[in-house]
Amino acid sequence: MKALLLAETCNPDWVSVPLVGWSHAAALRRRMDCHLVSQVRNRDAFLKQGLVEGRDFTLIDSEKVDQVVWKVGGALRGGAGKGFTTMSAAITFGYYYFERLLWQQLGDRIKAHEWDLVHRITPLSPTIPSTIARRCARAGVPFILGPLNGGVPWPRAFDSARRAEREWLSYVRSAYKVLPGASSMRKHASAIIIGSKDTLKLEPRRNDAKSFYIPENAIDPAKFSARRGHTATRPIRILFAGRLVPYKGCDMLLEAAAPLIRAGQITLEIIGDGPQKPELEAIIQREGISEGATLPGWVEHSQLQHKFAAADLFGFPSIREFGGGVVLEAMAVGLVPLVVNYGGPGELVTPETGFLVEMAPRAKLVASIRSLLESLVGDPSQIDNRSTAAIDRIHKHFTWDAKAADVIELYKWVLDKHAPKPHFAVTSAVQQPQLQPLTA
Repeated sequence: MKALLLAETCNPDWVSVPLVGWSHAAALRRRMDCHLVSQVRNRDAFLKQGLVEGRDFTLIDSEKVDQVVWKVGGALRGGAGKGFTTMSAAITFGYYYFERLLWQQLGDRIKAHEWDLVHRITPLSPTIPSTIARRCARAGVPFILGPLNGGVPWPRAFDSARRAEREWLSYVRSAYKVLPGASSMRKHASAIIIGSKDTLKLEPRRNDAKSFYIPENAIDPAKFSARRGHTATRPIRILFAGRLVPYKGCDMLLEAAAPLIRAGQITLEIIGDGPQKPELEAIIQREGISEGATLPGWVEHSQLQHKFAAADLFGFPSIREFGGGVVLEAMAVGLVPLVVNYGGPGELVTPETGFLVEMAPRAKLVASIRSLLESLVGDPSQIDNRSTAAIDRIHKHFTWDAKAADVIELYKWVLDKHAPKPHFAVTSAVQQPQLQPLTA
């Protein structure tokens, strides 16, 4: 098999979606013949990885439009790190141009069946259409879409956080369905990879027969080889890592832990930066817990695993997380997570591998987190009992090589409908019994 991989956002030196795009593509390239198509801004990173332009990858120079898109989107989003939906909407117009140039450069080769299939890995957002799906269908070349991940509803009890994030467009998010290519992309796709259950609920049921559940994120075992090898004792060392913005819930974690920090039973290290940092610093000062709660800022991604390995509990009560890749990274070294049972983290963490608190209004959620922390202070062995299980779960189900094996199984089914249908197919009832190995 030969695959043409489309990953406009794809860079091994960055984090979040660019790293997902690169890791996914790189894992597939290790197993089969792939040619990668990306944006010109990623050239230096690809060359540093030993790839050869023309042979291994093709770059699309869409900077003329992208620079305008980023400038306009940045002006409308309401501040750095805010207005995610607004920025996604702006990026959509840049992606139309990217695909237009892509077809101009490679369309004849696609129509000549130089590749057996075309797979769009990024963008991950289900709201960003593709016009290439229809063109591939006309050429008789299967088009694979995904993983798509997005559409986690804002919890009603946290509408204030929604407004603080400047998420005005999220109120009319479904308008993306009328964008050019939104419907035809799904109609002409031979298979759709769904990255979360919330995204699956938004997909039309007529697409269930060709929809497959593969979570968006995974880890590279070589980059997370450290292991948490100590026993949890008081004070329990809690670590938070992420952007300091309202929906990540760090303020709730800090408020819930404050009495226990003052009592010397817990310490909390908050890794990251963002617009909420002054508010968190004010809480620390008000509660008088500066000796037990610290904000060191960002840590190099390559050093994060060592921070994880030195802690006892990963406190990450995000109320609207799509993927939750940082949760997988923590679990990969044995750091047990505490998450809200909602969105991406709720699909990644099980009762055997971590602690889940149910979604609730803010005051009740803070109380639930505090109650759990008090229980762990009383019996820290609850943490150690889950550490090994967390490592096993991630290294069995959530490595990039495991994900690539699933995707290749899907490729074989797309190219030969007599091949067995992959076990991770979804069902029309949205009950997803095949997903139980990941959630049980």
